[in-house]
Amino acid sequence: MQEDRSDGGVRSVQLALDVLETVAFSSEELGVTQLAQRLKLTKGSVHRHLLTLVERGYLVQNPTTTRYSLGPRSRLLAHHAPDADLIQLAAGPMRDLRDRLGHSVVLSESTPRGALVLSMMPGTAAIEIGVRSGSELPFHSSAQGKVLLAFAPRPQQQRILARPLSSSTPHTVIDPKPLEDELARIAQLGFATAPEQAMLGINAVAAPIFDEHDACAGALALVGSIQFLPAEPDANSISALKTAAGQISRMLGHGRAGSLSDARLARQRTA
Repeated sequence: MQEDRSDGGVRSVQLALDVLETVAFSSEELGVTQLAQRLKLTKGSVHRHLLTLVERGYLVQNPTTTRYSLGPRSRLLAHHAPDADLIQLAAGPMRDLRDRLGHSVVLSESTPRGALVLSMMPGTAAIEIGVRSGSELPFHSSAQGKVLLAFAPRPQQQRILARPLSSSTPHTVIDPKPLEDELARIAQLGFATAPEQAMLGINAVAAPIFDEHDACAGALALVGSIQFLPAEPDANSISALKTAAGQISRMLGHGRAGSLSDARLARQRTA
């Protein structure tokens, strides 16, 4: 069986990680049939990977329900995560921002494929609008992805924009040139929007989070209905969002040696 992928990865590893992540980000135990349906794989393929993950201790099977959940080795890896955990540090500012504006607040960080949603603080409206943790949002059609890309090194921007870009709605921009211009504006203004670009009726506004090395460590976003979070957000919302992102950045050590530095700008152009 051909295991190597054209992009240099190994398909069996990719599938095993897909199974592990699907179980990890689920709010309930999952069975083989559920996993196969969510991953669009055969039950036989899913079962083979489950056996390996259970044998290695990353998953456990409930003997009563025969369904799967995270195992001790997965929890051990989480225990060895850095003390300055972005999710934990961001929880307070996210809650304050949600309580002040009422919108859902989403925390993301960059992966090679887009903006990975780490956590979401539901808004106060009767109808909840948000993004599930573990979801990956495209760089070009999400406010979080645009912010992460705008503050990424220039070569990374070029690699992402050179890929075929898919259109999620009629408002999604897939032409690299306008996207490059938008990234430059985002880097200058310090925030990004994506009105109805990922989903009709939904807008998001995101600001960058920086770490002690002056690198973009993540993105903080407001997410809501276009009715209440318009394409051009009000100055108060943008200011509150930037303030919260700044609080998280300072907790990560940003600004101890000064404010936004020329070193980061140079790294963006050459790294």
